[in-house]
Amino acid sequence: MPKTLWNSAARQELIERLDRLRPDSVAKWGQFTAPKMLAHVTGWMKMATGELTAANRYSVLRRKPVRYLAIHVLPFPKGVPTAPELLRGDTPDWEAGVAELKRYLQEFENNHRGAGFPEHPAFGHLSSRSWGVLGYRHTDHHFRQFGV
Repeated sequence: MPKTLWNSAARQELIERLDRLRPDSVAKWGQFTAPKMLAHVTGWMKMATGELTAANRYSVLRRKPVRYLAIHVLPFPKGVPTAPELLRGDTPDWEAGVAELKRYLQEFENNHRGAGFPEHPAFGHLSSRSWGVLGYRHTDHHFRQFGV
């Protein structure tokens, strides 16, 4: 069973890894700097709460079997295009940016228990279970990108 943001131990693990990330950490792949990656992952969390809207893209990822495999089974590929709305900006104040992402991680369960999620721009309608798995795996993917 994949890890999920619905699990407090998984969220705590991500927070502890976030504490090891530094603004000058170098990516093992891709073009993100650590501050840009931090802004990207925080933007994803804002998208999940509906605070940030991303335009829908229609692709094969919206088909149920493909969506399930991509979210729950297959390894996260490197260099996959993302929503342009998640590529805007940087994290100019590192400590404030880290604190903000920690808050989103810590409050994920409280922010979403019994509440609906917006439509995901690439995957379409997702169950709350899939949102939790995708959130964990997306954050884990980018933390691995920076060796944490």
